[in-house]
Amino acid sequence: MVVEQALERIGRLDPGLSAFVEVWPERALAHPADHRLPLSGVPFAVKGPSGIRSYAARRLIAAGAVPVGSTSVPGPGTYWQTWGLGAHGRTRNPWRADRTPGGSSAGSAVAVAAGMVPLATGSDGAGSVRIPAAWCGVFGLKTTNGLLPSPDRTGLASAGVLTRSAADARAYLRCVLDGYETVRVPLPLRARWSPDLGYAETDPEVESVARSAVDRLASADVVRIDSRPFALLDPKDAWQSTRRGEPVAAADVRAENDRRLAGLFADTDLLLTPATPNRPHGHDGPGELYSTALTWAFNLSGHPAASIPAGFTSDGCPVGLQLVTARGTDISLLEMAVAAERHTA
Repeated sequence: MVVEQALERIGRLDPGLSAFVEVWPERALAHPADHRLPLSGVPFAVKGPSGIRSYAARRLIAAGAVPVGSTSVPGPGTYWQTWGLGAHGRTRNPWRADRTPGGSSAGSAVAVAAGMVPLATGSDGAGSVRIPAAWCGVFGLKTTNGLLPSPDRTGLASAGVLTRSAADARAYLRCVLDGYETVRVPLPLRARWSPDLGYAETDPEVESVARSAVDRLASADVVRIDSRPFALLDPKDAWQSTRRGEPVAAADVRAENDRRLAGLFADTDLLLTPATPNRPHGHDGPGELYSTALTWAFNLSGHPAASIPAGFTSDGCPVGLQLVTARGTDISLLEMAVAAERHTA
């Protein structure tokens, strides 16, 4: 029944949103049900044409989940930061059809935001899960680099997931992580806030929305904000060098940022930033803006990071709040996000 409802919703909504590249109704409806499995009959989508072969997809299927289709990613010749291209054309943001949903896990974010599926896989090499999660008003998690198998030889990309809420992502982590153990996080969390990581040009209204979410967390005793500023070196050139297969050129910036992050997490549970420095841009592209400015530092460093909904700008665009924790603390990060979402919605 749940799979049928998902397929009906995809058929009704996707022509206007173009979140999917392919839909597999016959395969999904024929999927055998085993009610002993933890995700028996739960429909999910996979990122891109090759997503069904990913490690995460295989683990979800083994847990009983049912793949219903593959979601859009940037099409041939499009700027990798910007769009998705689905079966019905360019992928549209469900909150503002004239804006992009972000990328590259564009269709996965839209499919979840529009309620077509409760869960979609993603991958994040520079912010490709967190940016569309932020711009579509859903939860997005980038796991610690190397925690799950990834085909990216540069080591920048890691597996991720998009769900309507952080609590909904628990099932994903339980199924893809061996030895998953529930973690309780004591509140308030020791937190630091940075609107720009010391180098990004953050849209003032985006900053204000994200900061208001942080203030709500502080008022609810979810976090205790340490007012000391925190800054990193701009990772742009280092990320691009690493992507080109020139890691030596990136070594100094990576080493210094790793040193600063190690110092931060020695006495801090959680780093908070806007997920993106800008709001969703139009389908003509971001111009000279780097939507990745606040996310790709943590692809270089390998830290787990997530985006939770923080609110909306005055023109109706969702804003995400980025949460970053120490390497390997993915389960703790998820539980922190669950606690935070109760007070940022």
